[in-house]
Amino acid sequence: MSLIMTYIGSKGCVMAADKRSIGFLGDKNQRELLEEDLYSGKIDSDEKLLKRARELDINLKISDQGEKIRNLGKVLVGEVKIRATHETKRKRIYTTTNGYHQVELTGSEIQNVKSGQSSIVIFGNKITKEIAGKSLKKHFKSKISLNEVGKIFQKVMEDVAEATPSVSSEHDIFIIHPQMDHKQAMELLRTTIISDVKELEKWRNKLKEDMLAQRRDIQMASRIITQGEVGRVKKVEGDVVEVILSDGVEALNMDWNVLAKPGDTIFMKIENPSPLNLGDLVVIEDENLCIKKNKTSLSCDIILCKTD
Repeated sequence: MSLIMTYIGSKGCVMAADKRSIGFLGDKNQRELLEEDLYSGKIDSDEKLLKRARELDINLKISDQGEKIRNLGKVLVGEVKIRATHETKRKRIYTTTNGYHQVELTGSEIQNVKSGQSSIVIFGNKITKEIAGKSLKKHFKSKISLNEVGKIFQKVMEDVAEATPSVSSEHDIFIIHPQMDHKQAMELLRTTIISDVKELEKWRNKLKEDMLAQRRDIQMASRIITQGEVGRVKKVEGDVVEVILSDGVEALNMDWNVLAKPGDTIFMKIENPSPLNLGDLVVIEDENLCIKKNKTSLSCDIILCKTD
Protein backbone atom coordinates (compact mmCIF):
# COMPACT_ATOMS: atom_id res chain seq x y z
CA MET A 1 0.00 0.00 0.00
CA SER A 2 3.09 2.22 0.23
CA LEU A 3 5.56 3.96 -2.02
CA ILE A 4 8.87 4.93 -0.42
CA MET A 5 11.74 6.24 -2.54
CA THR A 6 15.26 6.85 -1.27
CA TYR A 7 18.28 8.44 -2.90
CA ILE A 8 21.64 7.80 -1.21
CA GLY A 9 24.62 9.83 -2.43
CA SER A 10 28.02 11.20 -1.41
CA LYS A 11 26.55 14.56 -0.36
CA GLY A 12 23.51 13.31 1.56
CA CYS A 13 20.23 11.49 1.03
CA VAL A 14 16.61 12.14 0.11
CA MET A 15 13.59 10.11 1.15
CA ALA A 16 9.96 10.47 0.07
CA ALA A 17 6.84 8.50 0.98
CA ASP A 18 3.13 8.67 0.35
CA LYS A 19 0.72 8.79 3.31
CA ARG A 20 -2.06 6.38 2.26
CA SER A 21 -3.26 3.36 4.21
CA ILE A 22 -6.24 1.21 3.19
CA GLY A 23 -8.10 -1.26 5.38
CA PHE A 24 -10.19 -3.98 3.70
CA LEU A 25 -13.18 -5.27 5.70
CA GLY A 26 -15.21 -8.18 4.42
CA ASP A 27 -15.04 -11.73 3.12
CA LYS A 28 -11.44 -13.00 2.80
CA ASN A 29 -11.82 -14.28 -0.77
CA GLN A 30 -13.52 -11.09 -1.90
CA ARG A 31 -10.79 -9.01 -0.23
CA GLU A 32 -8.14 -10.95 -2.11
CA LEU A 33 -9.93 -10.32 -5.41
CA LEU A 34 -10.02 -6.58 -4.71
CA GLU A 35 -6.36 -6.48 -3.69
CA GLU A 36 -5.38 -8.40 -6.82
CA ASP A 37 -7.24 -5.90 -9.02
CA LEU A 38 -5.66 -2.99 -7.15
CA TYR A 39 -2.06 -4.21 -7.17
CA SER A 40 -2.15 -5.46 -10.78
CA GLY A 41 -3.07 -1.99 -12.03
CA LYS A 42 -6.61 -2.86 -13.17
CA ILE A 43 -7.95 -0.19 -10.80
CA ASP A 44 -6.43 3.20 -11.58
CA SER A 45 -8.53 5.71 -9.61
CA ASP A 46 -10.21 6.21 -6.24
CA GLU A 47 -13.62 6.15 -7.92
CA LYS A 48 -12.97 2.77 -9.55
CA LEU A 49 -11.61 1.40 -6.28
CA LEU A 50 -14.76 2.40 -4.39
CA LYS A 51 -16.98 1.04 -7.16
CA ARG A 52 -15.17 -2.32 -7.25
CA ALA A 53 -15.30 -2.52 -3.44
CA ARG A 54 -19.09 -2.07 -3.54
CA GLU A 55 -19.39 -4.81 -6.17
CA LEU A 56 -17.46 -7.21 -3.93
CA ASP A 57 -19.27 -6.07 -0.76
CA ILE A 58 -16.02 -4.89 0.81
CA ASN A 59 -15.88 -1.94 3.20
CA LEU A 60 -12.81 0.27 2.83
CA LYS A 61 -11.14 2.36 5.49
CA ILE A 62 -8.91 4.86 3.66
CA SER A 63 -6.58 7.28 5.43
CA ASP A 64 -4.04 9.72 4.02
CA GLN A 65 -2.45 10.52 7.37
CA GLY A 66 0.16 7.77 7.56
CA GLU A 67 3.76 8.61 8.50
CA LYS A 68 5.98 6.07 6.77
CA ILE A 69 9.31 7.90 7.00
CA ARG A 70 11.18 9.50 9.89
CA ASN A 71 13.99 12.03 10.17
CA LEU A 72 16.37 11.13 13.01
CA GLY A 73 18.76 14.01 12.31
CA LYS A 74 21.68 12.29 10.59
CA VAL A 75 19.64 9.26 9.52
CA LEU A 76 16.40 8.86 7.57
CA VAL A 77 14.20 5.80 8.13
CA GLY A 78 11.42 4.43 5.92
CA GLU A 79 9.18 1.49 6.74
CA VAL A 80 6.55 -0.67 5.06
CA LYS A 81 4.50 -3.23 7.01
CA ILE A 82 2.98 -6.56 6.08
CA ARG A 83 0.47 -7.80 8.65
CA ALA A 84 0.26 -11.58 8.80
CA THR A 85 -2.22 -13.60 10.87
CA HIS A 86 -0.08 -13.80 13.99
CA GLU A 87 2.74 -11.33 13.42
CA THR A 88 3.70 -8.08 11.72
CA LYS A 89 6.58 -8.11 9.25
CA ARG A 90 8.46 -4.89 8.59
CA LYS A 91 10.85 -3.82 5.88
CA ARG A 92 12.91 -0.77 6.77
CA ILE A 93 15.57 1.31 5.10
CA TYR A 94 18.04 3.34 7.17
CA THR A 95 19.99 5.90 5.15
CA THR A 96 22.60 8.60 5.56
CA THR A 97 25.39 10.10 3.44
CA ASN A 98 27.39 7.36 1.70
CA GLY A 99 25.47 4.42 3.10
CA TYR A 100 22.26 2.52 3.73
CA HIS A 101 20.95 -0.66 5.34
CA GLN A 102 17.76 -2.47 4.31
CA VAL A 103 16.44 -4.41 7.30
CA GLU A 104 13.70 -7.05 7.35
CA LEU A 105 12.06 -7.72 10.72
CA THR A 106 9.51 -10.16 12.04
CA GLY A 107 8.04 -8.61 15.14
CA SER A 108 11.12 -6.95 16.62
CA GLU A 109 13.56 -9.65 15.43
CA ILE A 110 15.97 -8.80 12.60
CA GLN A 111 15.74 -11.47 9.88
CA ASN A 112 17.86 -10.03 7.09
CA VAL A 113 20.11 -7.02 6.38
CA LYS A 114 21.24 -5.73 2.98
CA SER A 115 23.74 -2.86 2.78
CA GLY A 116 25.09 -0.46 0.18
CA GLN A 117 26.87 2.84 -0.37
CA SER A 118 25.00 4.77 -3.05
CA SER A 119 21.76 3.89 -4.76
CA ILE A 120 18.13 4.67 -5.43
CA VAL A 121 15.91 2.26 -3.50
CA ILE A 122 12.14 1.91 -3.98
CA PHE A 123 9.73 0.17 -1.60
CA GLY A 124 6.23 -0.55 -2.88
CA ASN A 125 3.92 -3.05 -4.51
CA LYS A 126 4.50 -4.26 -8.06
CA ILE A 127 2.46 -1.58 -9.81
CA THR A 128 3.78 1.37 -7.76
CA LYS A 129 7.40 0.28 -8.25
CA GLU A 130 6.83 -0.15 -11.99
CA ILE A 131 5.24 3.29 -12.43
CA ALA A 132 7.81 4.97 -10.16
CA GLY A 133 10.69 3.35 -12.07
CA LYS A 134 9.41 4.61 -15.42
CA SER A 135 8.83 8.09 -14.01
CA LEU A 136 12.31 8.23 -12.50
CA LYS A 137 13.92 7.28 -15.82
CA LYS A 138 11.94 10.06 -17.45
CA HIS A 139 12.85 12.81 -14.97
CA PHE A 140 16.19 11.80 -13.43
CA LYS A 141 19.48 13.33 -14.54
CA SER A 142 23.07 12.72 -13.53
CA LYS A 143 25.00 15.13 -11.31
CA ILE A 144 22.05 16.92 -9.73
CA SER A 145 21.67 18.49 -6.29
CA LEU A 146 19.79 16.97 -3.38
CA ASN A 147 17.10 19.65 -3.72
CA GLU A 148 16.64 18.71 -7.38
CA VAL A 149 16.31 15.06 -6.36
CA GLY A 150 13.60 16.12 -3.91
CA LYS A 151 11.71 17.91 -6.69
CA ILE A 152 11.97 14.85 -8.94
CA PHE A 153 10.70 12.58 -6.15
CA GLN A 154 7.77 14.92 -5.69
CA LYS A 155 6.96 14.70 -9.41
CA VAL A 156 7.25 10.89 -9.34
CA MET A 157 4.89 10.74 -6.35
CA GLU A 158 2.35 12.79 -8.27
CA ASP A 159 2.69 10.56 -11.36
CA VAL A 160 2.16 7.38 -9.34
CA ALA A 161 -0.81 8.83 -7.42
CA GLU A 162 -2.50 9.66 -10.75
CA ALA A 163 -2.08 6.07 -11.96
CA THR A 164 -3.07 4.02 -8.89
CA PRO A 165 -5.20 4.63 -5.78
CA SER A 166 -2.86 2.41 -3.74
CA VAL A 167 -0.87 5.57 -2.93
CA SER A 168 -1.99 9.11 -2.13
CA SER A 169 -1.07 12.43 -3.63
CA GLU A 170 -0.16 13.58 -0.11
CA HIS A 171 3.45 12.74 0.73
CA ASP A 172 6.42 13.53 2.95
CA ILE A 173 9.93 14.40 1.72
CA PHE A 174 13.07 14.66 3.86
CA ILE A 175 16.52 15.83 2.77
CA ILE A 176 19.63 15.55 4.97
CA HIS A 177 23.32 16.12 4.21
CA PRO A 178 25.58 15.07 7.09
CA GLN A 179 29.26 14.86 6.11
CA MET A 180 30.80 11.40 6.55
CA ASP A 181 32.58 8.67 4.63
CA HIS A 182 31.24 5.16 4.03
CA LYS A 183 32.91 3.66 7.11
CA GLN A 184 31.46 6.37 9.37
CA ALA A 185 28.06 5.93 7.71
CA MET A 186 28.01 2.17 8.35
CA GLU A 187 28.87 2.63 12.03
CA LEU A 188 26.22 5.33 12.48
CA LEU A 189 23.59 3.18 10.78
CA ARG A 190 24.58 0.13 12.85
CA THR A 191 24.17 1.94 16.17
CA THR A 192 20.95 3.62 14.98
CA ILE A 193 19.40 0.29 13.99
CA ILE A 194 20.31 -1.32 17.32
CA SER A 195 18.75 1.57 19.23
CA ASP A 196 15.69 1.74 16.98
CA VAL A 197 14.97 -1.99 17.17
CA LYS A 198 15.31 -1.90 20.96
CA GLU A 199 12.72 0.89 21.04
CA LEU A 200 10.47 -1.20 18.80
CA GLU A 201 10.81 -4.14 21.19
CA LYS A 202 9.94 -1.92 24.16
CA TRP A 203 6.91 -0.55 22.29
CA ARG A 204 5.74 -4.05 21.36
CA ASN A 205 6.13 -5.29 24.92
CA LYS A 206 4.22 -2.28 26.25
CA LEU A 207 1.49 -2.87 23.66
CA LYS A 208 1.20 -6.52 24.72
CA GLU A 209 1.00 -5.50 28.38
CA ASP A 210 -1.69 -2.91 27.61
CA MET A 211 -3.69 -5.43 25.57
CA LEU A 212 -3.47 -8.02 28.35
CA ALA A 213 -4.49 -5.39 30.91
CA GLN A 214 -7.45 -4.33 28.78
CA ARG A 215 -8.50 -7.96 28.33
CA ARG A 216 -8.29 -8.50 32.09
CA ASP A 217 -10.25 -5.30 32.74
CA ILE A 218 -13.01 -6.56 30.45
CA GLN A 219 -13.04 -9.97 32.09
CA MET A 220 -13.07 -8.52 35.61
CA ALA A 221 -15.66 -5.88 34.79
CA SER A 222 -18.06 -8.64 33.79
CA ARG A 223 -17.88 -9.91 37.37
CA ILE A 224 -18.90 -6.64 39.04
CA ILE A 225 -22.18 -7.03 40.92
CA THR A 226 -24.88 -4.73 39.59
CA GLN A 227 -27.84 -6.58 41.09
CA GLY A 228 -28.17 -8.95 44.04
CA GLU A 229 -27.08 -9.78 47.56
CA VAL A 230 -23.78 -8.50 48.93
CA GLY A 231 -23.74 -9.40 52.64
CA ARG A 232 -25.28 -8.77 56.07
CA VAL A 233 -24.77 -6.08 58.70
CA LYS A 234 -22.43 -7.21 61.49
CA LYS A 235 -21.93 -3.96 63.41
CA VAL A 236 -22.79 -0.24 63.23
CA GLU A 237 -20.78 2.58 64.81
CA GLY A 238 -21.86 6.09 63.80
CA ASP A 239 -21.75 6.20 60.02
CA VAL A 240 -19.52 3.12 59.69
CA VAL A 241 -21.19 -0.20 58.93
CA GLU A 242 -19.37 -3.52 59.16
CA VAL A 243 -20.68 -6.03 56.60
CA ILE A 244 -19.98 -9.75 56.35
CA LEU A 245 -19.69 -10.73 52.67
CA SER A 246 -22.10 -13.38 51.42
CA ASP A 247 -21.09 -16.60 49.67
CA GLY A 248 -19.99 -15.92 46.12
CA VAL A 249 -19.05 -12.28 46.85
CA GLU A 250 -15.57 -10.79 47.19
CA ALA A 251 -14.12 -7.28 47.48
CA LEU A 252 -11.35 -6.03 45.18
CA ASN A 253 -9.30 -2.83 44.91
CA MET A 254 -8.95 -0.74 41.73
CA ASP A 255 -6.11 -2.99 40.53
CA TRP A 256 -8.39 -6.04 40.78
CA ASN A 257 -6.52 -7.44 43.78
CA VAL A 258 -8.66 -9.35 46.30
CA LEU A 259 -9.10 -7.50 49.61
CA ALA A 260 -11.82 -9.67 51.19
CA LYS A 261 -13.33 -13.07 50.46
CA PRO A 262 -16.78 -14.54 51.24
CA GLY A 263 -17.29 -14.50 55.02
CA ASP A 264 -14.76 -11.69 55.56
CA THR A 265 -15.75 -8.31 56.97
CA ILE A 266 -15.60 -5.07 55.00
CA PHE A 267 -16.44 -1.49 55.97
CA MET A 268 -19.09 0.70 54.39
CA LYS A 269 -20.45 4.14 55.16
CA ILE A 270 -24.11 4.98 55.66
CA GLU A 271 -25.20 8.00 53.67
CA ASN A 272 -27.94 9.17 56.04
CA PRO A 273 -28.22 8.03 59.69
CA SER A 274 -30.88 5.35 59.94
CA PRO A 275 -31.65 2.62 62.50
CA LEU A 276 -30.10 -0.65 61.37
CA ASN A 277 -30.26 -4.10 62.90
CA LEU A 278 -27.64 -6.82 62.99
CA GLY A 279 -28.26 -9.20 60.14
CA ASP A 280 -29.92 -6.64 57.88
CA LEU A 281 -29.40 -7.65 54.26
CA VAL A 282 -27.09 -5.46 52.13
CA VAL A 283 -27.87 -5.56 48.43
CA ILE A 284 -27.23 -3.83 45.13
CA GLU A 285 -30.46 -2.91 43.40
CA ASP A 286 -30.43 -1.04 40.10
CA GLU A 287 -26.68 -0.54 40.67
CA ASN A 288 -27.34 1.18 44.04
CA LEU A 289 -25.71 -0.19 47.20
CA CYS A 290 -28.27 -0.14 50.03
CA ILE A 291 -30.01 -1.88 52.96
CA LYS A 292 -32.73 -4.03 51.40
CA LYS A 293 -35.48 -3.42 54.00
CA ASN A 294 -35.57 0.41 53.84
CA LYS A 295 -33.33 1.29 50.85
CA THR A 296 -30.88 3.21 53.08
CA SER A 297 -27.94 4.07 50.83
CA LEU A 298 -24.43 2.82 51.59
CA SER A 299 -21.08 3.54 50.01
CA CYS A 300 -17.63 1.92 49.88
CA ASP A 301 -14.34 2.54 48.09
CA ILE A 302 -13.89 -1.04 46.88
CA ILE A 303 -15.28 -3.11 44.02
CA LEU A 304 -17.82 -5.80 44.87
CA CYS A 305 -17.61 -8.77 42.51
CA LYS A 306 -18.81 -12.31 42.06
CA THR A 307 -16.18 -14.89 42.85
CA ASP A 308 -14.73 -16.99 40.00
